[in-house]
Amino acid sequence: MKILMTGGTGFIGHHLSTWLSENGHQVTILSRHPQKKHDLESDSITIEPWPENLGKRLNEIDAVINLAGENLFGQRWTASVKRRILESRVKTTRSIIEGIRTADEAPGVLVSASAVGYYGSRGRERIHEKDAPANDFLAVVCQQWEDEAKKAEACDVRTVITRIGLPLQTDGGVLGKMLTPFKFGVGGPLGNGRQFFPWIHMTDLCRAVNFLMTKEDLSGPFNMTAPIPVTMRQFAVDLGRVLHRPAWLSVPKFALDLLLGEAAKSVTASLRVVPQKLLNAGFEFQFRELEPALRDLLR
Repeated sequence: MKILMTGGTGFIGHHLSTWLSENGHQVTILSRHPQKKHDLESDSITIEPWPENLGKRLNEIDAVINLAGENLFGQRWTASVKRRILESRVKTTRSIIEGIRTADEAPGVLVSASAVGYYGSRGRERIHEKDAPANDFLAVVCQQWEDEAKKAEACDVRTVITRIGLPLQTDGGVLGKMLTPFKFGVGGPLGNGRQFFPWIHMTDLCRAVNFLMTKEDLSGPFNMTAPIPVTMRQFAVDLGRVLHRPAWLSVPKFALDLLLGEAAKSVTASLRVVPQKLLNAGFEFQFRELEPALRDLLR
């Protein structure tokens, strides 16, 4: 398939575009800074500036994957940062919808990212796609992001919403950040450790996106998490076991609050998310359980 991707140079986009290209697809990444050199570029991955006429560019495209958005982590959520987090997602998605509306021949499918933050912290409750959204900041961002993407349905474009959990890969994300303290023997759970941690191996995330993109009978929201969620404490224990390091030094919630402010909620929220619709559709995870996933990543 010929795929147009936004957010393709970010953490998830980098791995997803590489995986798709290695599995026979042609990927074009739209970038606000195409002059930057990227190791992504290859015979099957190109990076282009945003075109003046996106609708015309979409005439040549089979699928759009929309991942664009300001990074949630690494900064405190000031009023201006929160505005950028929201607008970067909604405005980019709105631009895609406008392009679809003006295209002579629209793409067959739009796969648009969202996040499990849609649901808000729910303790030990098992969370499925049919569950209602929360009303905190991240949930509101996800709702507005999804609402914008759903407008593609009015253009007869199959629309898939991927509510992504915490992808595991060693070069970024939560695992990338936790590796250093663990390797020095000072690792442990974040917060009280009782919160559920909605993880997914990056390879399974890429495979699931491809599955949803190519299965023409699938649409709507899909939880993108492993089928066996674990608590943060169990995640730390398994990571310590794989690295042969202790996992006892927890980072208390008040310290995370001091360091990250409101953004700490994205780390301490309890999200026992289940990918029920993916499982019902017949998707088979390569990594259902956490410890084998960590061993694969850290081998």
